[in-house]
Amino acid sequence: QVQLVESGGGLVQAGGSLRLSCTASGRSSSLNAMGWFRQAPGKQRELVATVTSGGTTNYADSVKGRFTISRDNAKNTVYLQMNSLKPEDTAVYYCAAGPVYNMYNVWGQGTQVTVSS
Repeated sequence: QVQLVESGGGLVQAGGSLRLSCTASGRSSSLNAMGWFRQAPGKQRELVATVTSGGTTNYADSVKGRFTISRDNAKNTVYLQMNSLKPEDTAVYYCAAGPVYNMYNVWGQGTQVTVSS
């Protein structure tokens, strides 16, 4: 059974940086697409960034130019480098994976990112 384990969340000041990591364990060979979503209290979950095993990336307009997603296929790990953080970025960030882009059927438990103003 595949499990996703996230790390790297925390509290930072506006303008600061964080790097999130997510590692897939178990039968993960078919997880070609991996990505990050986030959800703030009282709001809908939204896509942040995704990356396929071939290196194709996709970003939400709100994070373009500030966040960078990457993956190490050999390690089954995806990263999210977050720079120039804003209070609006405060949310629980969830790692997700699936067989193809936009078909995410494996989810992590989430990691809290809090950006102070």
